[in-house]
Amino acid sequence: MHKNLRLVYITTQSSDEAKQIGRKIIEQNLAACVNIIPGMTSLYRWKGKIQHDEETILLVKTHTSKIQNLTQFVKKVHPYDCPCVISLTLAEDEGNEEYLNWLLSESKDI
Repeated sequence: MHKNLRLVYITTQSSDEAKQIGRKIIEQNLAACVNIIPGMTSLYRWKGKIQHDEETILLVKTHTSKIQNLTQFVKKVHPYDCPCVISLTLAEDEGNEEYLNWLLSESKDI
């Protein structure tokens, strides 16, 4: 029943940046909800060098139909050259049914 719901993982440089991007995502009706998790440490290879940064996570809950526009929007407003935007399908029969129904009604295209 909820196979069209997605959780999108996005990283940002700071909590302030995450709040700005998250608010714009909600204002543009690209998601029903955005959770912001500060204080993540990231280790990664970029342009041949190992990097170490503090980042903030955005967990965006939305409808499958919004993923392409959401990804393009984040790429447009995000300061990273190659921002992390990863979409994960939510299990259609697991979790709080009322919450999943709310999420679906708030994020689907009408």
